[in-house]
Amino acid sequence: MQVSEKELKEFILDSGLVSRKDIDGADDEAKKRKQSIGDILIARGHLTEDALRRIKAYILGIPFVNLKDSKIPMDILSLIPEPIARTHSIIAYKKSDKGLEVAMLDTEDLASIDSVRKKTGLKILLRLTDDDSLKHVLLQYQKSLKEEFGDIIATEAGRIKVVKGEKEASREDLKKMAEDLPIVRIIDSLLRHAIMQGASDVHIEPMEDQVLVRYRIDGILHDAMTLPKIAAAGITARIKVLANLKLDEKRLPQDGRFKMETDTEKVSFRVSLMPVFYGEKVVMRLLRETGDGFSLEVLGFHGETMELIHKATHQTTGIILISGPTGSGKTTTLYTVLDILNTPDVNISTVEDPIEYQMKRVNQTQVNPQIGFTFANGLRSLMRQDPNIIMVGEIRDGETASLAINAALTGHLVLSTIHTNSAAGAIPRLIDMGVEPFLLVSTLKVIVGQRLVRKLCEDKEAYTLTSKERQKVATKENFDAAFNTLLKEKLVKPGSTLDQVPFYRPKSSTKCEDGYKGRIGVHEILSVSPAVRDKILHEGTTDAIEEQARKEGMLTMLEDGLYKAAYGITSLEEVLRAVSE
Repeated sequence: MQVSEKELKEFILDSGLVSRKDIDGADDEAKKRKQSIGDILIARGHLTEDALRRIKAYILGIPFVNLKDSKIPMDILSLIPEPIARTHSIIAYKKSDKGLEVAMLDTEDLASIDSVRKKTGLKILLRLTDDDSLKHVLLQYQKSLKEEFGDIIATEAGRIKVVKGEKEASREDLKKMAEDLPIVRIIDSLLRHAIMQGASDVHIEPMEDQVLVRYRIDGILHDAMTLPKIAAAGITARIKVLANLKLDEKRLPQDGRFKMETDTEKVSFRVSLMPVFYGEKVVMRLLRETGDGFSLEVLGFHGETMELIHKATHQTTGIILISGPTGSGKTTTLYTVLDILNTPDVNISTVEDPIEYQMKRVNQTQVNPQIGFTFANGLRSLMRQDPNIIMVGEIRDGETASLAINAALTGHLVLSTIHTNSAAGAIPRLIDMGVEPFLLVSTLKVIVGQRLVRKLCEDKEAYTLTSKERQKVATKENFDAAFNTLLKEKLVKPGSTLDQVPFYRPKSSTKCEDGYKGRIGVHEILSVSPAVRDKILHEGTTDAIEEQARKEGMLTMLEDGLYKAAYGITSLEEVLRAVSE
């Protein structure tokens, strides 16, 4: 089932999707490169892959099906196993007396079609679909796997061997327990389930008569499942074996790490064990290693805020600080800025605790306080490694702060994080650590304050707020600042008023159970201008610094959140949950 280049060119021309001039130009290039005209048009951005597929299917007489809103019965879907469906982009969606209807992206993949025919023993009725439909159906496999994992855990929990009482179990007993097949299958299921659900953390919490498993998804903890109490010792032992921790140590906290690979990605698990009343609580942070790097736009930076970050990255000396509480995405922002700076002509060195993402061409060092290797010691050693750019995972004390300041003063660009509630709050915090204000004004370039909010799914409900309703959410000044930013970035029509701007509520759907999917940052970028420097030297209070920065056009995190809510990225409820004024 091949489409000739002549037929393809004629049908693309007849479709009206591409001009004759562009088609002729692509045709000439295709002949020179000995490629298909369709591939050249896609590469030049004149045609999408889905549009080309539809044209080819039309020429070949293959029907097109849209499965974006379809719920396919599991007995039909499972006729093609998930690994095959995902690898070859082929799915079964309807069975009748005539045969099995399958939808795919590449209708010329005869080997996959023949493989499905042999496996099912049915006549295959070929249909074309698009990327969105395929992604929607592949998610249905995941939901079925979630139920399957529950069945595995319920089945295997009854087969767990009790070696001895948990307190009496020796190291050898615990090792046997960790290698017990039911325990291995339960842990494997829990971890794969967490990866599949997009969790950032897994909590395993021993209770009086059961073990509670919770996943943090998009910043919110969800109960995933409960396991019988009998499984607690084996689960903890298995995780200790994976993370290379002491099996018989139950009185002290332990930290470790291990990796796991699935069909689609590689994930590193950062493990923390803490003794609690009913045993040991396990928290695992999931760090995805094979995902594509982020960009500032994807993280939620826009307009002038993004320009300020880029301006700071063009400096060769000074300090760029990212501030916010635990779990606010500081490290991700830091790595994104580091990725922008990572060019062949600079030497980048880091001191981290722990190293969360491995970066090419970056010399990454992990601190080890147990042997006296702290941030301060690491930073002191880095200065002798001829770095251009230094990244310190976190400024925790006066010694680290002082060394970071000295590094910036002696010709280095320093990136770091600090735990404060706002960008302006970082300055009094550093002064409290013992840093002299005159040194701060000489080195600080920008401070980024941030939080994370959940993003609304495409299917959302629009509504408008009255001025009274807006007053309950935030001040008129806050809303005006957000609206003016929308006007500056031409995201609302000139002449519009705030009363005409819609806001959005989450709407539950088959794709998004609670109406949210993924997270994005809300930011405030404090640029250390001459007027801000003056405030630092003479007043130094958070309020005075923030007031001056706002006069110079800084959007606060609340105002950036209102901007993103008015733009339809998130909801007002999410903004208020994440940003407390």
